[in-house]
Amino acid sequence: MHKRRSTGGKQKAWRKKRKYELGRQPGNTKLSSNKTVRRIRVRGGNVKWRALRLDTGNYSWGSESVTRKTRILDVVYNASNNELVRTQTLVKSAIIQVDAAPFKQWYLQHYGIDIGRKKKMASKKEATEEPEGAAEETKRSKHVARKLEKRQKDRKLDPHVEEQFGGGRLLACISSRPGQCGRAD
Repeated sequence: MHKRRSTGGKQKAWRKKRKYELGRQPGNTKLSSNKTVRRIRVRGGNVKWRALRLDTGNYSWGSESVTRKTRILDVVYNASNNELVRTQTLVKSAIIQVDAAPFKQWYLQHYGIDIGRKKKMASKKEATEEPEGAAEETKRSKHVARKLEKRQKDRKLDPHVEEQFGGGRLLACISSRPGQCGRAD
């Protein structure tokens, strides 16, 4: 009787083992390029997906309302256990670093601004690359230019997020349960 009562209290053993009281070993999903997800038949004939190794996930940028599939690069923090950081284990609410490229690409397309560029390098290249920048501007239709200009008015980017874009890695939090649904989103 290892399962607790609905109130959270421990139960005394008052019968032998039953199938519906079984427990399984934890998934301990690892960060690895060799993606492995197992199908598990559970009570009622339902299916769970146990992710054993993952390296990608679907991550959402809440303030911009945009979601992109991106690569998980590193596990940096886990509130429950530092051991999970050392072993690169993906669990719910783990803080991870993801590749910023898909979000950078979206930002460029949506606002017409390439974030994450180094300021010093940009100022040096400004003089040499002015004709190229001007050519890029002329390619856009007036409609697109107006649309991007309108979006600029409401645009706000947190300096901390901009700093992360500079490094090419964004901090993210896993909100799904990789051992239950087979995804690290």
